[in-house]
Amino acid sequence: MRSYSLLAPAKINLYLEILGDRPDGFHELIMVLQSVDLADRIDIRANGSQTIHVRCNHPQVPIDSSNLAYQAVALMSQHFPEQFARFGGVDIYIDKQIPVGAGMAGGSSNGAAVLVGIDLLWKLGLTHDELQTLGAQLGSDVPFCIAGGTALATGRGEKLDSLPGLDNLYVVLAKYRSLSVSTPWAYKTYRQRFGDSYLSKSAFEERQKQIHAAPMMAAIAHRDSPQIGKLLYNDLEKVVLPEYPQVLELRETFEKMGTLGTMMSGSGPTVFALAESLAEARAIREKMQTAIPNPDLELWVTKFRQSGIQVVD
Repeated sequence: MRSYSLLAPAKINLYLEILGDRPDGFHELIMVLQSVDLADRIDIRANGSQTIHVRCNHPQVPIDSSNLAYQAVALMSQHFPEQFARFGGVDIYIDKQIPVGAGMAGGSSNGAAVLVGIDLLWKLGLTHDELQTLGAQLGSDVPFCIAGGTALATGRGEKLDSLPGLDNLYVVLAKYRSLSVSTPWAYKTYRQRFGDSYLSKSAFEERQKQIHAAPMMAAIAHRDSPQIGKLLYNDLEKVVLPEYPQVLELRETFEKMGTLGTMMSGSGPTVFALAESLAEARAIREKMQTAIPNPDLELWVTKFRQSGIQVVD
């Protein structure tokens, strides 16, 4: 039986702006997305049957049809029934390193990895664009997770424009193990509190044109690390930080350390800080451990990366 192993990197948001409502019920967004080296490993193997089996080393990860890795196989079997009939089902094992419920697209990245793995197992020969189109049916973050790197995302997050790759920044990630934030809750609450400021559809397009010339785009193009740190932005902080004091505490503690910049990623509860070297990142992690000696607090040091799903030996 053939098999593949793939790395599924996490992502953080360097920028997240909510423009308004879409007809499909999602929000119209402008985001700058960034892959990081922290990654899950996905092993996918043909099992010679017509079934899909998912296993994971993390007890909080579902292994039924609610898992995006499972859904990715189901989606491919619907689009390519002849190949599914020929090659059969798969066994998937997820070695979970990305924190669960962290706002870092761990589930989406797993789904993206399985799409790539099925493409290889079934010898489909799909392009990145074709895989990303399929991925958009699984979730808004899946298309980005396939290609990875640095990208401007618009629409509900599925429309991507690649940006100059950043590999010169390190990241310290902080998350309370027992804390999670519901993404639907965050967006719903934002709508309730700030919906009266939402833009019209025509204004969406004008704002999207403006973002290409925005200071964050220029900072990325020039690899200006201090400026990138200063320009970090996330609309969802307006609703999450007041409701989750532990997340606010992480952000404020990072700020006091003089990092390049700090922000909550996505809908949280992960907060990250940027550094220009591995030594600086490790020093920030040690300071955070001293400042908040809570055994429930998890910290990681990782680095920006210029690619998404990667096949490994």
